[in-house]
Amino acid sequence: MSLAIRQRISMGSTRGLLSVVAVGLLLAGCASSPPGGVQVVDRDGRAAAQQRQPVTTGQYRVQRGDTLYSIAFRFGWDWKALAARNNIPAPYVIRPGQTIRFDGQSNSSPVRSVATAPVVTTPPPKQPTTQPSQPAQNQPTKPVPPPVATTPATTPTLPVTRSATGWAWPANGAMIGRFSSNGSLNKGIDIAGELGQPVLAASDGSVVYAGSGLRGYGELVIIKHSDTYVSAYGHNRRLLVREGQQVKVGQTIAEMGSTGTDRVKLHFEIRRQGKPVDPLQYLPRR
Repeated sequence: MSLAIRQRISMGSTRGLLSVVAVGLLLAGCASSPPGGVQVVDRDGRAAAQQRQPVTTGQYRVQRGDTLYSIAFRFGWDWKALAARNNIPAPYVIRPGQTIRFDGQSNSSPVRSVATAPVVTTPPPKQPTTQPSQPAQNQPTKPVPPPVATTPATTPTLPVTRSATGWAWPANGAMIGRFSSNGSLNKGIDIAGELGQPVLAASDGSVVYAGSGLRGYGELVIIKHSDTYVSAYGHNRRLLVREGQQVKVGQTIAEMGSTGTDRVKLHFEIRRQGKPVDPLQYLPRR
């Protein structure tokens, strides 16, 4: 084979190799970008990548506005497991400044709940009337606020179609983002809509978080449906329910908005024992 022919073959092989490398880099870049998904927990990609699995190291200091459920949701935990890890008894009240641990070590003593019943002391027996009376010895007791009562929400309830398992769509609109099980940034589905349109409870439950403390979700509502399931509704314009309220399926809980994102939409998640699952497996078919 002549030298000229060998040079042409070598140059063609080099160009082919460079083309393969370029295509590989392009595919890798596409795989790292969530198709139509929303960033959850944090707008920083590195932080979101860390949230793909439950955090099992370190600790978190409770901030004002946090609830046990919102902390469990943020760090990928089942709320019952997180309460047990930190010796937090029912009704699972936490305080600002309290430390929540995620590693194998637990707090050495149970956290005293501020919603426990007050201690009842037996009064001393009465002294005979023939003896001089003595001043009563009142032992100071720490005032304990009454437990937070759950009340039904008073917002309108709209007629909805429920699946065989009791779930309903949380909003009308086209689905613009799908759930992905490969650890991508979208842990739920995204539903497009109009600014201010109703966001509905997808199933019966109680509101365990209503606020904007989880970055990337905007104005967020979390509903506890059972010891197994919670659902989340993000990017709302206005929240219409508060923590402790009971809601029914189809009941209005918020107005759709664009807080924490770049367009009007609802980000909806269902979590089973703290782990995100595909909502389409539970919602009725459209």
